[in-house]
Amino acid sequence: MPVPVIVDAGPLVAFLVRRDRYHNWVRGQFARLAVPLISCEAALAEASHLVRRVGRTLDFLFEAMRRGRLSCPFRLEEEADAVQRLLNRYRDLPVSLADACLVRMAELYDSSPVLTLDQDFSVYRKNGRQVIPLITPGA
Repeated sequence: MPVPVIVDAGPLVAFLVRRDRYHNWVRGQFARLAVPLISCEAALAEASHLVRRVGRTLDFLFEAMRRGRLSCPFRLEEEADAVQRLLNRYRDLPVSLADACLVRMAELYDSSPVLTLDQDFSVYRKNGRQVIPLITPGA
């Protein structure tokens, strides 16, 4: 059984915004990756904010969830202490709540890579020192 891929907000935005420079790359990734992709509500909220600023709708995200292609199994309430530790650890970086939640998801889903456009994920570590496997453009 394939491991789930953790999806950051950036690829969701790039998929929904055709003029985004990563749109075609993300479309190709979504076409080849096993589903369901997983994310967290903080990343979906971040994507929502960015997509709506350019006048796009979130219909794709809701349809992907209805079809079982995207799932949000992460519960911040259950992971609050771990996420807070990550936010404190990376406070000198522009770490967002979504980033910290996704790093925590990488700890919980140990073999899962993170699909991201965010270069900060090359700095973040899971379980203290472990490199997070990434799917990024040019990798």
